[in-house]
Amino acid sequence: MQPTRATYPVEIAGLKRELPLFEVKPGLRIAVLNILGDTELVEAAAKALAEKLASRQYDVLVTAEAKSIPLIHSLSVHARKPYIVLRKSYKPYMGEALQAETLSITTGQPQTLYLDEKDRRLIEGKRVILVDDVISTGSTLQGMRLVLSKAGAEVVAESAIFTEGERSQWENIVALGHLPLFTG
Repeated sequence: MQPTRATYPVEIAGLKRELPLFEVKPGLRIAVLNILGDTELVEAAAKALAEKLASRQYDVLVTAEAKSIPLIHSLSVHARKPYIVLRKSYKPYMGEALQAETLSITTGQPQTLYLDEKDRRLIEGKRVILVDDVISTGSTLQGMRLVLSKAGAEVVAESAIFTEGERSQWENIVALGHLPLFTG
């Protein structure tokens, strides 16, 4: 029998979900949004984000793997813009990849983001929008910014389904909602 877990109710682009609360460090729980496999939610969120980003002038969408890949794919279709995924592990076929290190709130571990050699040519001199499922600490955003700066791209906006934590920290993020942190 699975344990009963507390949840936090949210509404995303007209859809209701119950997000499970998980402790990420002693005394701190977060509402976890896992969009993998939730096609209805991904499509609704991507359509809503595309509408919010429609007035922006940009060339390419960029995310870090893995949970936001379905979101950026659908957003790419709705916005009619290409996308690039920054990888979290290097593979030999990636050639002379650019990299930057970040710290993940969900794993608590440092991680490296890689921009594949083939994608470097697609992004150099381009205006990009960064996309994530949830922006919590901003460390993944910072890692993405560093890689894109090395590649000669200009970040013109940052977007997510949710921001999390201190709301005033995320005023410039194009988001569909905000999640609180749960302490105690």
